[in-house]
Amino acid sequence: MVDTMTGDDDDDVRDADRDLMKDADGDVMKPTGKPEDEEKGPSQTPATEPPTWGWSVIFLCFYGFMFQQKPGEPFITPYLLSSTKNFTRDQITNEVTPVLAYSNMAVLVPVFLLTDLLRYKPVLILQSLSNVAIWLLLLLGSSLLEMQFMEFFYGISMAARVAYSSYIFSLVRPELYQRVASLSRASVLMGVFTSSVLGQLLLSAAGVSYITLGWASLGLVSFSLLLSLCLPWPKRSLFFNRHRQAKGPGTKPCSSWAESTFVLMLKELRSVVRVPSLRLWSLWWVFNSTGYYLVLFYVHVLWDKVFPASENQRAYNGGVEAASTLLGAMTSFAAGFVKIRWNLWSELMIGLITALQAGLLLLMGTTSNIWVCYVAYSFFRGFYQFLVPIATFQIASNLSKEMCALVFGVNTLLGTILKTFITLIVSDKKGLGLAVHPQFLVYFFYFALLTVVYLGAAAYVITRHYRSQRGGGATPEATPTELSPMEMDPGETDCLANGVEAKA
Repeated sequence: MVDTMTGDDDDDVRDADRDLMKDADGDVMKPTGKPEDEEKGPSQTPATEPPTWGWSVIFLCFYGFMFQQKPGEPFITPYLLSSTKNFTRDQITNEVTPVLAYSNMAVLVPVFLLTDLLRYKPVLILQSLSNVAIWLLLLLGSSLLEMQFMEFFYGISMAARVAYSSYIFSLVRPELYQRVASLSRASVLMGVFTSSVLGQLLLSAAGVSYITLGWASLGLVSFSLLLSLCLPWPKRSLFFNRHRQAKGPGTKPCSSWAESTFVLMLKELRSVVRVPSLRLWSLWWVFNSTGYYLVLFYVHVLWDKVFPASENQRAYNGGVEAASTLLGAMTSFAAGFVKIRWNLWSELMIGLITALQAGLLLLMGTTSNIWVCYVAYSFFRGFYQFLVPIATFQIASNLSKEMCALVFGVNTLLGTILKTFITLIVSDKKGLGLAVHPQFLVYFFYFALLTVVYLGAAAYVITRHYRSQRGGGATPEATPTELSPMEMDPGETDCLANGVEAKA
């Protein structure tokens, strides 16, 4: 079982992620469209910010930290396979875990729409209620159906991550988005790290049982439910409540659904698809995040197969999750200092990192050494987290925050559909019903196929560039850039409707 808020990520930046405004695993973006400028009004000074916004952000970050306090979460699979619950590995792999993917797909779109329509808070409460239901079912349930319902609530909790990642941006002005995004992401990562370390210490040093960790987790998620009830209720949201942001002589709400910001943004997706950099990184988001989350869903079953922790109470899942979270945070931070010619080398970088991930999956699927599994998993997550902020920047830096949220939302939806399709064929007992080791070999071939596609695209882009250079047609597009906000030259953009711009 994996954390349902990082997104790794997840994810955060889904994935310490914003899922629809940033990654799984949670990463910052830079809104640049015109609608924000209109909303700011004549005053641009931070001094006009309401004095309560700082405390609201701090409280929300504290909620994000406490929400992650589930010390029993890394040990759910060993707990279900232990003599206390006595489920079989095949039941967990082929009948219980697949429900998570189905549930996530079923509720993703309704949760996304309700998040904006109801202005975040009710969905955060729903997410906290789902967490309470998860741990009640884990502790009190004993049948296969009850465990499937537990995964159903996990799917709701996972889909509702968008509420937290979007909520914080309704509290502050656009110029503060990057700062508060960093704070919210840091609070989530710190929560995951602290929870994993706490669970490992309680299990290994204090000799606490899996069921005691479960009751502790139930108490902590119940406390986070109380915190969600105390959250302030925002007065605005991105799509359905934009008219609340400014009321004056020139402001009026949309007269019909067809004129709403959400529908207008949907019509602009065709223009976004035509932009090469947005298309490339959106495809990476869809296909690579699909494989990433499939690995996260089943890796704990793999560990128990290699090293049956359910038999000897020596599971190190919490320590590994803590270490991989820390490594992912470090690689995400390091990505901000990478300076290359993105328009020239993006495909090659994606291809090489995907190839490394494929190799790590092959290693995990064939080794009998649990420590090799642990290390390979940590690096697998680290490589993914390295590319998440790069993808977020490439997609979000040239879009308004409304279009950015929609693009990430569509990417997440497509990834979820693909993930469900693969789960149905590979994992579900109604499909192939593969055991966990063959599944990881399937994931290896999946990443290997992506590697071939990315490297083929890289060869095409690089060859075309140098042919153009020899012919005297080289363009300044290949200037090395860092992952930092860039001002766009009007001559380099194609203007989209509604004030949305995308770099050509």
